[in-house]
Formats: sequence, structure tokens, C-alpha cells
Amino acid sequence: MRYERQVKKKKRKWKVFLLIILLLVVGAIIYSYFQYKQGVSQSLDKVDNETIVQEEYEFNGEKDRYGGTNVLLLGSDSRGEEKSRADTIMVARYHPDTGSYKLISIMRDTYVEIPGHGENRINTAFALGGPELLRETIKENFDLDIQYYAIVDFQGFVHLVDEAFPKGVRIDVEKKMSENIGVTLEPGVQYLDGEHLLGYVRFRHDAIGDFGRVERQQKVVKQIGSQLTSIQTIPKLPKLIGVVTPFINTNMDTGDMLYIGKDFLSKENRNIDSLRIPVDGSWNDPTINNASVLTIDLEENKAAIHDFLVEQKSPIE
Repeated sequence: MRYERQVKKKKRKWKVFLLIILLLVVGAIIYSYFQYKQGVSQSLDKVDNETIVQEEYEFNGEKDRYGGTNVLLLGSDSRGEEKSRADTIMVARYHPDTGSYKLISIMRDTYVEIPGHGENRINTAFALGGPELLRETIKENFDLDIQYYAIVDFQGFVHLVDEAFPKGVRIDVEKKMSENIGVTLEPGVQYLDGEHLLGYVRFRHDAIGDFGRVERQQKVVKQIGSQLTSIQTIPKLPKLIGVVTPFINTNMDTGDMLYIGKDFLSKENRNIDSLRIPVDGSWNDPTINNASVLTIDLEENKAAIHDFLVEQKSPIE
């Protein structure tokens, strides 16, 4: 009898333990949902809903042959325009096996073959056929598969920064900047709010033009990533996704974003390796049809991309 009582007592303890775990899981889900909805509501309260355009795009992306997940990141300031070009073109890569994060920036004036439309600057592909044509263009020219896309309106960037970093993001501004960015930035280390940080990554009116702008974009992405991990932002992640949701058009679901974001934020000293296309020494800057473009060595840049993405393992057959 004593043995049976002990067995029953142990079973009750396990039931209580499982019940507590279940309640914690349900509580976490409910908390995440309400945090997410609060973030969405917070953004919608700040803007005119009519300015938020969520067009549905066809996107026939495929998984990266090296086992990674590639996301086509596009920065847009279309303000509802139907034929806007992509102001920023990046491919963000996450590899679940190695936990690595990589970022490829493709300069928007890169002169390439756009399927069905002849040669033009690569950002023209977005205006001609949305993210799908841009995906096809990147695949044809660089043999790079992309599974997802995310078009981020610049308003969303501003709101996300202000929510995640109430005191601003620490940036070393290398020179005075003001032309065509809507704000004035003085040189030196300082904390920038969303509006001023956006101005920083958009500035291009100096001797190195778009090359400096792309370098600053990658610098800001790495700095934001570093500061997110340092302040333990995981509890805020559902709300942050909610804040940016009204300003992001993507074929990723919320679960995918939470999964990738949580893995990034849960590890300290998270590094983001970066690559710029075209790579040094592989381009010229002629004027074609009265437009300044970057003609590139496609094979050299294609090889640079695949050397950058390989994770010391053979491609998946």
C-alpha cells in the first residue's frame, strides 16, 4: 500500500509539473499575441492608414542550395506610388545549422540583364515587375536563390528604431550631413533617433556617393543588431514585430520572423558578416542612356557571393 501511495504521489507531482509548464506556454503565447497587437495598434495610431499600401505580390522563391534562408530586403519610400524603384537592395541570410547571419548589399545602379526587359539598373526590376522580377534578375545574374521578400517602408524603420531604442542608436557620424535627408547631422559619436538614423543611412551627397551610403547601411544594421542583443530585447520582440508590421510587405509569416529574430537575440556577441556587390576592382562607372551606372564583372561577383555564403559544407543535392 505504501508503494502504491508513493507511485500515486509521484504521478500527481508530474501532473502538477506538466500543468505548470502548459500554463507557462499558454501564458507566453497570450503575452506575445497581445504585445504584437499592441505594437500594430501603436503604429496605426501614428499614421494615416491610407498611406500604407499592402499590395500582394507573386513570389516564386526557393530555399538556398547551401541550406540557408535568404530574404530579399527592400527599402522603399514610395508614398503610394505604383512604379517606385527600390532605394535599398539587400539579401539577408540566416543559416539554421550554423546559426550564422550574413548580409549582401547590391548597389542599386548595378547594370544587369533584367529578364524580358534588356539591360538596365538593377533597381529598375522592382519598378517593372515587383519583388518577383527582382528575384529573377538576381537569380539570372548571380545564381542566388531567395526564398522570401520583405519590403520595408522607411516610416516603419523610424518607428521600429524609436520603439526598440527610446534613447537612440549609438552611431559615430563621420561628417556633417544634411543635403536631401530632411535632418542635419553633426560629426561625432551620438545617439540617433529613428528620423535622424534614417537620414544617416540615406545620405549620399559626398565624394563616394552610393558606396558610402551602402557602407553606412551595413554599419547601422550591425550596430542595431549589437545593441539589440546587449539590452536583452527578446521580451519586446513580439511588440517590435507588431510595430513594423503595418510598414512591411512580406511573404514571411509572423512565426518565421519570431523564429529567426529570437535566435539572433538569444545569443551574445552576434556577428553579422557583410558583403557589397560589386566587390572592389570589379566595376566601372560609365554613362549609359544619360544615366550613371555600374557595369560589373558578373563572374567575379557571382564567385564572391558564393564564397561568402558557403558554410564549409557541400551544396544540398
